Amino acid sequence: MFYFLAMLAITDLCMGLSTVNTVLGILLGLIREISLDSCITQAYFIHGLSFMESSVLLTMAFDRYIAICNPLRYSSILTNSRIIKIGLTILGRSFFFITPPIICLKYFHYCHPHILSHSFCLHQDLLRLACSDIRFNSYYALMLVICTLLLDAVLILFSYVLILKSVLAIASREERHKSFQTCISHICAVLVFYIPIISLTMVHRFGKHLSPMVHALMGNIYILFPPLMNPVIYSVKIQQIRRRMLRLFSLKIC
Repeated sequence: MFYFLAMLAITDLCMGLSTVNTVLGILLGLIREISLDSCITQAYFIHGLSFMESSVLLTMAFDRYIAICNPLRYSSILTNSRIIKIGLTILGRSFFFITPPIICLKYFHYCHPHILSHSFCLHQDLLRLACSDIRFNSYYALMLVICTLLLDAVLILFSYVLILKSVLAIASREERHKSFQTCISHICAVLVFYIPIISLTMVHRFGKHLSPMVHALMGNIYILFPPLMNPVIYSVKIQQIRRRMLRLFSLKIC
């Protein structure tokens, strides 16, 4: 579990590092433009890291399933070598499949006003600026979302159906409560990741009449909210940190 938490933390850190320079630069009025190569590179890392986080969350759901439904074989199934292979598979899957449409962006002709909707570069934004044939990128991106994010979400949901079935079969109420407690942090992390990304997708697809401010706000939530909340979600589970936070808030109230 701690290996997967480390993967999630590294993914969130890299997501922040890939966007914080332009976000802060725009907010402080220091940056007004970005070169095409830098924009494409940033889009590559943003989308690749998004797919990577989805894969890590799926793997963590698999980890919780084994820990609850097959605890006696946990250490024999999730060995160190197997976790390394899983990590390399996640890395390859996330960045390999996103490469073709990102490469195509380099060769498009951009004739529309060069104004982005967000304080960072996204694949969808660059497609709006292009005057070339973008059908391959549009269809490929849609299939990629279906085969990665949507499939991951379905598999996570399926894993929790199996976990719920196994937990309800436990006779002891305390054991059931303890099993549910081990899943709460992961469920919160899943919701924190998928709700913003689904909302942003809906806004891009069906909210063209909405104010540009809405697009910018949803984009910033999608990028910044999961890296902000994941450390809080998993820190609250640690008893020492939870006690320290409660003591701090109680002092402030007093």
